[in-house]
Order: sequence, then structure tokens, then C-alpha cells
Amino acid sequence: MIINSRFFNRSELMGFIALAAVLFVILPLTLDVFRLNLVAKYLTYAFVALGLVLCWGYGGILSLGQGVFFGLGGYCMAMFLKLEASSVENTKIQSTPGIPDFMDWNQITSLPLFWQPFHSLTFTILAIILVPGLFALIIGTAMFKRRVGGTYFAIITQAVAAILTILIVGQQGYTGGINGMTDLRTLKGWDIRPDHAKVILYFVEVVLLFACIGIAQFIRLTKLGRILVAMREQEDRVRFSGYSVANFKIFAFCMAAVFAAIGGAMFALNVGFMSPSFVGIVPSIEMVIYTAVGGRMSIFGAVWGAILVNFAKTSLSESFPQLWLFGLGALFIAVVLAFPNGLSGLWADYVQPRIDRLFASRKPKPGWNDNSVADGAPAE
Repeated sequence: MIINSRFFNRSELMGFIALAAVLFVILPLTLDVFRLNLVAKYLTYAFVALGLVLCWGYGGILSLGQGVFFGLGGYCMAMFLKLEASSVENTKIQSTPGIPDFMDWNQITSLPLFWQPFHSLTFTILAIILVPGLFALIIGTAMFKRRVGGTYFAIITQAVAAILTILIVGQQGYTGGINGMTDLRTLKGWDIRPDHAKVILYFVEVVLLFACIGIAQFIRLTKLGRILVAMREQEDRVRFSGYSVANFKIFAFCMAAVFAAIGGAMFALNVGFMSPSFVGIVPSIEMVIYTAVGGRMSIFGAVWGAILVNFAKTSLSESFPQLWLFGLGALFIAVVLAFPNGLSGLWADYVQPRIDRLFASRKPKPGWNDNSVADGAPAE
């Protein structure tokens, strides 16, 4: 991808370079493998935050159920990994070898039909994209075609998150229940548990994240992105101009779902398990907070928000495990009241003007030439 002033302005280019330097160079050189894998976990939520920038920041569609799509992507990847870990050789002590252990515990004697295609990695990758995308398409069509939006849509997405969590927990024999899918070991025979594998997966994830950043930035700069912003500000005016507002909302919602699903799939690979605790209402609201802290109108701000809030969560929960939720709530209140545009807004208001003035002061004055003779000075 060629980066120029048409794709990134100067501020965005600086943000791109800073983020790339931190993720590709500084963190891998300064952190041990355990901490680097923690950062990889944080970055899985950055995919969700990116989608929320398009859906909520630009489209004005607040979804409180992004954990649904994060979970769908994660479960699709986990199903493939679990099947590979459940070979006849690895499960020969079970009553029914060759099926996942939780199915054997629940007296299921054959692999369910909907599990069988997940023996294929190609099918799994397609499912990670298509299953959440189609689910978002169904929800979006049902809601936006009937002009359901705002608070009502946010509540409905919360309800969907709760329903999916209950469904996953209740169907223990097919999903692993409350424990989820654990003991995920290999990807096409490649062990994903050693330290060197964790480092490789980290870099794969960072590359995917920058690819999604490029897609989000491309959408933002096109006519579609401008229509999303106009739709957020004056929806009726956009509708009266002849555009189908519902279709644009559906597109933004589906893109957010696909980004979240990619993050969920990488979560399953990096962490080695997937459970319904990452699907429900609470994680979905946390994902919105990541975006709000970083800045819901900023692509790079959302990524930084996901990293910094999760870092704070890890640090505080290690030292003060009972206080983290209070801290998270206080952080969200502070964002709403003190800096509604998030960290990116603070940067744009206070830091970027200083940088601009610094660059302006270093530019040569018009007509100034180092070889010119100053007025009134004797020539040599």
C-alpha cells in the first residue's frame, strides 16, 4: 500500500508510523514472550474497536453486542482447532474416540453434521468472515429496513448477546458449555503453544490489524465514508437526497461484524481457548469503552484505546482485583463528561497544534535565501 498525503494526512501519517514502530519494533524487542502474548490478546479487541469506529463513530450506529461477532469468529476458529486436537490418537481413552472431549462427556457418539465442514481450514476461514457477516446482515436488514435505530437498536443488540450466551451455555454437548473450547494445540500440525509460535502469531495478527486499518481508512475516504458521516448528522436529509439509508447502515454494521470476527479468530489462536464469557453483554460494553476512550472518530485512536484500557485492566486487576470494574466505570464517565472525543480528541486539541506550529516555525520564510545579503549588512 502506498502511503501518501491523499491516503493519510500528516497527523494520520505520524499516527501510522508511531503505531507501526511500537507494534513491529519496540514491543517485540522490549517485552518477554508472555507479555507480548498479552499484547496480542489486547490487539484482538482492537479489531472490534476498528469496526465500531466505522459503525458507531462514522455511521452513528451504537452496537452493544459486538461480542456476538467476536464470539462467532472465535468459535469458528476454535472448532477447527478442537477437531484437529481431537484426533483418534489423541482421544483414544474416550468412549467415542475422534470427537471433542466435551461431546464424549455428554454422551454424544458421533460428530454433529454442522461440525464436519470445520475439518477444512479453507472452510473455516470463509466461515470466520461469512457467518458473522450474514448474521449481521440478517439483524441489520430486520432492524434498519424498519427504521429501528438509536437506543432501541443498542438494546436489541444487547439482547442478542444475552441470547447467544445462553444458547452456547445451554448446548454444552455441542459448544463446550460454560467452559468453552479448551486445549487447542495445533494449526495444520503446527504447534501454537511454544514461545516461538506465539511470536509468529503476534506478527501475523499485527499484519492483519494494519490490513484492516487500511480497509477502514479506504472506506472513510471514499464517497461511502462521507455518506456515513452525513447520515449520522442528518439522516433524513440523506434519505431525501435519494440514498438508501438502511443499506448504508447495513453495510457499516456488517463491516464492524467482520472486523470483530477476525479479532475473535485471532483470540482463539493466541489464547488457546474460547468461551461464552467473551460473547455476552459485559464484554460487548467493554469493547465500546475501548473505542470511546481511544476516540470513536479516530481509527488509530481506537487501536490505542483497546491497548491502553486492556493494559490498565491487566495492571489494576493484578494489584486491585476488586476495584477494576469501578475504575472502568469511572473511566467511561470521565470520557463522556471530560473528553467526549477520547484520547484522539485530546491529541487533536492540545498536542497536534503544537506540532503544527513547530513544523511551521521550521519552514523557510517566503523569499528568504541563505545566500542573500541581509538588509543593511555590508557585502563581503
